[in-house]
Amino acid sequence: MSKLSIKINIAGRIYPMKIERSGEEGIRKSVKTIEERLKFYQQNYAIKDKQDLLAMCLIEFAAKYETVKDKTVLEDDGMEDQLKMLDTLLAENI
Repeated sequence: MSKLSIKINIAGRIYPMKIERSGEEGIRKSVKTIEERLKFYQQNYAIKDKQDLLAMCLIEFAAKYETVKDKTVLEDDGMEDQLKMLDTLLAENI
């Protein structure tokens, strides 16, 4: 797959990136979410320093990631067992 060169703007700074074309939409949505959260923190906490705003966003996103990561592991364990059982049943009936 060919790489796509893009420039993203976060907190007034431009970051060049090379990404897979299939990942462009996800990157653009992520940038939009980051900018929305930066604006939220700036308006609701009267923080002006961009680095502090970015740090608050990072903490928020990392906490959400940890929550989702833990849930995924728990949910996948049960799903994996069910898939193995179905695979066994299919193998026996073929």
